Amino acid sequence: MIDKLEFFLALARERHFGRAAEECGVTQPTLSAAIRQLEEQLGVILVNRGSRFQGLTPEGQRVLEWARRIVSDTRTMREEMRAARKGLSGHIRLAAIPTTLSMVPMITAPFQEKHPDVTFSVLSTTSLQILALLENLEIDAGLTYLENEPLGRVTSVPLQIEQYHLVTAADTALSDRESVTWKEVSGIRLCLLTADMQNRRIINQHFAEAGAVPSPTLESNSMIVLFSHVRTGRWASIMPFNVAKSFGFHEDIRMIPIVDPDVHHTVGLVATYREPFTPLVSALLHEARMLGERNKAQ
Repeated sequence: MIDKLEFFLALARERHFGRAAEECGVTQPTLSAAIRQLEEQLGVILVNRGSRFQGLTPEGQRVLEWARRIVSDTRTMREEMRAARKGLSGHIRLAAIPTTLSMVPMITAPFQEKHPDVTFSVLSTTSLQILALLENLEIDAGLTYLENEPLGRVTSVPLQIEQYHLVTAADTALSDRESVTWKEVSGIRLCLLTADMQNRRIINQHFAEAGAVPSPTLESNSMIVLFSHVRTGRWASIMPFNVAKSFGFHEDIRMIPIVDPDVHHTVGLVATYREPFTPLVSALLHEARMLGERNKAQ
């Protein structure tokens, strides 16, 4: 039953029998047969079939919720038993919005020092995708904003408070200022994150509060791309102070606080709410809380 539910989860994610079979490491006929056996066991049709996958039936949507719960519980049980036998080991899958990527090593480095048998993978993605990945059991935790948009049923640990700065090359417009307003910043050549990023939605909101509309001439989903363009002297950008600082201080780069309004936003680690947590996620949340306490004390 557990294997069949794993196949069903993969099919719901991929929405394609061939891709789901490839993800599960089985042939397409094997996966299709397992889904049919699951339907026979439960006495309902789970998948609308034609020449291709056409979505889940209403019963399939309900079973999907149960499958996530059952598979998650099973994985937790297996991890607990492995930890009892061998100590903490395994793989942690993280996803982070671009403005939090510089914080990831502050968690992973001390974590792996304590638990050297644990490995990590880290994805850079949007805040909405993080919630979807958590729901589909494709990641163990994510780093994202905690206060701006609904998070759903998650456990969250505050890590840091963002303060927005104009990041610009020396000897450019506004570079000699001690602070600038959002309205002033709207009038210069900007490069910003793309509109699907929550950071960009937050920035647009604060421009609107200041009665201004920015017209960026370059957009990217990568903070490295933005910073590289700032260094040319032809663009400026808006970044949280800690993100800009992570690129290293350069004499030719200025970081100027943006005021009127002077705004702050909390970012943190989120994991699907459950009791008990897997041993890996429990240890990860503990490490995140320690980082949050250190940042609060600074």
